[in-house]
Amino acid sequence: MFTRKIGIDLGTVNTIVYVEDKGFIINEPTMVALSVPDNTVIAVGKEAKEMLGRTPQDIIAYRPLKEGVIADYYITRAMLHYFIRKAVGSFNIFKPDVVISAPAGITQTERRAITNAAQEAGAGKVFIVKEPILAALGAGIPINSHSGNMIINIGGGTSEVAVISLGGVVSWSSLRVAGNKFDQAISEMVRKKYQLAIGEQTAEQIKINVGAALPSKEKLEMEVRGRDLISGLPKDIVISSNEIAEAINPHLMDIGSAAQSVFNVTPPELVADIMEKGIIVSGGGAQIKYIDEFFKRYLGVEVYVAENPLFCVAYGAGVVLNHLETYKRTLLNKR
Repeated sequence: MFTRKIGIDLGTVNTIVYVEDKGFIINEPTMVALSVPDNTVIAVGKEAKEMLGRTPQDIIAYRPLKEGVIADYYITRAMLHYFIRKAVGSFNIFKPDVVISAPAGITQTERRAITNAAQEAGAGKVFIVKEPILAALGAGIPINSHSGNMIINIGGGTSEVAVISLGGVVSWSSLRVAGNKFDQAISEMVRKKYQLAIGEQTAEQIKINVGAALPSKEKLEMEVRGRDLISGLPKDIVISSNEIAEAINPHLMDIGSAAQSVFNVTPPELVADIMEKGIIVSGGGAQIKYIDEFFKRYLGVEVYVAENPLFCVAYGAGVVLNHLETYKRTLLNKR
């Protein structure tokens, strides 16, 4: 019987879908637009994101995941239905097997919610795999080896630090400080320093275009438009990467502190392995300039940014899909 297999990196900010034999076919915002009077879904993904900050009162652009877990079951189910149908087509008669990423600290209740939402959205068998494991697989880390590997995965809603050995997570820390918090810090800095109100999408664009983890002599600059809080009129300012580095520094320190706490509870033999091999940074947050240098200074260990860090978790899901029978016995929790 022909059953298609799908890997879903279900992120707070972006959802990336990997289909067996096709590769990455979807990379869209984890966002849904709702019609308020009748609570119906009118747009999902890119279309919903384009509505953010531009909707009338009877339409809400909404993120159904908060900090990596389901905040609204009905909306998440509708969104998963959209992504699964887009991946396999409307006329596929077989329900696909689906591998979905979840935070390392996910509870049984949260795990059940994701599984049920995916099955009701059109999935067959659903496998939930911890995000750091998938990120490590996607970054090319040999997770089944007996030596220790550390990964820092900075997503949209959560950042996770994990030490992986023999195919499992030995020690880990999950904190709700990630890309969204960076965006909020940028908005707040612009508000305080320039008395300028900017939208969520503008803050995200600033982070993507001129975001940096450390100040530099070769600073990048970007023109930003917003609403002057004093006059109420539109105003343009120029913002630099050094200002962004200052704004997001407290959040990066929190992630560095979490990595330090993971070291404190990791067996010394594995710490020695990590000192020798270095730390891998993955996730959308890994694209911020100089982030490897920031963590190297903070932790005193070599740090490397994974290749295509944004796609590591989805690529890891693809690796699991391609060797599903092998990983079923070790990694996968099926419910």
